[in-house]
Amino acid sequence: MPRADIKRLSRLTAILTRLQTKRLVTAAELAQRFTVSERTIYRDIRALEEAGVPVITEEGKGYLLMDHYRLPPVTFTEQEANALIAAKQLVLKTTDSSLIARYAEAIDKITSVLDHSAKEKINLLVDRTQFKNIERIERTSDSLSEVQFAITNFRVVRIDYTNADERSSQRSIEPFALLSTANWLLIAWCRLRKEFRYFRLDRIKRLEVLDEPFIPHDMTLQQFFERYPGNGTSSEEKSTSTPLT
Repeated sequence: MPRADIKRLSRLTAILTRLQTKRLVTAAELAQRFTVSERTIYRDIRALEEAGVPVITEEGKGYLLMDHYRLPPVTFTEQEANALIAAKQLVLKTTDSSLIARYAEAIDKITSVLDHSAKEKINLLVDRTQFKNIERIERTSDSLSEVQFAITNFRVVRIDYTNADERSSQRSIEPFALLSTANWLLIAWCRLRKEFRYFRLDRIKRLEVLDEPFIPHDMTLQQFFERYPGNGTSSEEKSTSTPLT
């Protein structure tokens, strides 16, 4: 196969992978990612459609895959699998136990699709890779996975929260975003205070994701910072005044 055809086949596969991992992808984004023209991306999308891949074009927005369409399991190169194993060791450094558990489950599923030779190499790498003192790091929270679910599904969350002054309260909040600083910080609309607040996950004593949905807050994280400069330094959540840079 000519080198140009191999390169295009590799790009088509990568575009498919990108469509699986993001709901909406623009031609400009793909062109920049693969260092080709947008016209080339248009031809690639047409080729995928002709091959039977149900790519939907939203005029003026981008491309997405039809709901419920699933591709065969993605195969990993040895280098990609090694990178995932290294990332697992880094995840173990987080202070949230739920994130560690979910990531470990994901890695197990990924490992299960590798061939026998690749699995042996992965196991060898695990045995030969060590990050000192990871197991002894104190786990200060166990609700990150639930918070992530609430953010992506726009679910109201009820929490029992203790602030920096040791005052406890029960809140209903609308989770918006997460920040990884010295502690995990949750940005959420507090229905009690009727404003956005920052909450440290290690100060949430009880958390319940409710079935109640909320209307998504129509802004990006960057737009939030621009609209609410200095937010998080007020009253109850004094400890969340870490500079946001």
